Amino acid sequence: MNQIKSLAIAFSAIILLSYNVNGQSKLGTLLKKVTTTQKAGGKTTTTTTTTTTTAAKPTTLEIGTGIKEALEVGISRGADLLSAKDGYLGNIAVKILFPPEAQKVEKTLRSLGLGSLADNVITSLNRAAEDAAKEAKPIFVSAIKQMTVTDATNILLGNQNSATEYFKKATTAQLMEKFKPVIAGSLEKVGATKYWGTATGQYNKLPMVTKVNTDLSDYTTQKAIEGMFIQVAQEELTIRNNIGARSSTLLQKVFGYADQLK
Repeated sequence: MNQIKSLAIAFSAIILLSYNVNGQSKLGTLLKKVTTTQKAGGKTTTTTTTTTTTAAKPTTLEIGTGIKEALEVGISRGADLLSAKDGYLGNIAVKILFPPEAQKVEKTLRSLGLGSLADNVITSLNRAAEDAAKEAKPIFVSAIKQMTVTDATNILLGNQNSATEYFKKATTAQLMEKFKPVIAGSLEKVGATKYWGTATGQYNKLPMVTKVNTDLSDYTTQKAIEGMFIQVAQEELTIRNNIGARSSTLLQKVFGYADQLK
């Protein structure tokens, strides 16, 4: 009877140790306690043995494949979110506002009862960015496909923003090249150029003001790309920290290994 009870306690210990406080199975180190009871010479001796096992180290090929799989899913989702209606306008983290040097223009317009004109400018800037964001996905996917095993390993074992920094280096020039003509066309299509010309024209007519001549296309392109990388960073954090996002055995193995090394 004592032996059965000891085995039950040992089994319970193994189950509890294999789950974290949220009830999720650990992917890293697993401790197992095995308790045995022996009787000798009228005395009972209880021995507890603790063993440590670790998740299998993924191969370099598995790391490369896993990182690419995770990033492609995350980046595609991020690009889709931003390219949807209100993807920029409805997201305070990436919403494009008046250029810093032109915020006095907005303030003045609103004080003159021209708030709707200021709102039209902001809405049109964000609509242009949403339109251009559709061009981002193939650029990011191409960067992922060109990623080396060393790149993938550095991202996996690097800082929380290692993937984002990789994409900044690998894609910024292409994004600028692709975004700018799309945004220029979008600004014209959604009326931003007209609204901006009206807004700055009204402001520049006021006495004793410093005239504002911001290149709206350049400004919107830069802010659209900044917003894209903000979204990429959010997706990267989800990939790294949300165990539920590790939807395949490969992702569980690769990121479980990274967890173990933290």
